[in-house]
Amino acid sequence: MRRSSEDHPSLGGSLLSDFILGSQDGVVNVLGILLGLLAADTSSRVILIAALAALAAESISMSAVAYTSTLARRRLYLSEVERERREMAEMPLEEVEEVRAILRDWGYEGAEQEEMLARIRSKPKAMLDLMMAFELHLAPVDASAAGRSALIVGVATVVGSFVPLIPIFFTSSPLTIAIGSVVLSGAMLFAIGWYEARTTLGSLWSSGARMLLIGLAAGFAGFLIGHILGSLPAG
Repeated sequence: MRRSSEDHPSLGGSLLSDFILGSQDGVVNVLGILLGLLAADTSSRVILIAALAALAAESISMSAVAYTSTLARRRLYLSEVERERREMAEMPLEEVEEVRAILRDWGYEGAEQEEMLARIRSKPKAMLDLMMAFELHLAPVDASAAGRSALIVGVATVVGSFVPLIPIFFTSSPLTIAIGSVVLSGAMLFAIGWYEARTTLGSLWSSGARMLLIGLAAGFAGFLIGHILGSLPAG
């Protein structure tokens, strides 16, 4: 039986956030390094070596962070499930009152509320899922989510990191490299923000512009640091 996206309502959002996290970090990190080294009058060869080293380190680091953080969320959810089960067995009246409060917040009152409460109490799993989602505000994390998140973040980081480096393969002019990197990185960042708004909610243009400004601000910071350090006397 084919499973639709409705079977995993949080999967699409998780994949999107992983893609945005990795690609944005890759673009911003390498763009800042590249502009900083260009401002310090570093050769194209050294810039490429440094940027590729940063790309490798950043992609591995981001993948590891994505894996461990997703695994931690899964462990937290599972531990809270066990705690909630114990409370349902040991303190059933308190748990029923918590469900009643949730139903009250949803607008159920009187006989309608009691009917809904009785139906929920008759299905322990439904009651457990209700408490996890609406009392603790926790969503289940699939066993394969950590590996999937690490892969997506790692690949997205590599792709994002490579974008600012493209001009280096076509020219040795520092000014052309800088302009080309800023333009390509800006386009990538805007596209990331635009895609985020398109698949969620929000203005396509404002989301794209926000992502663009964040990335270029980081790139400018790298340029400024490189310019200051490059102007210091050697030795």
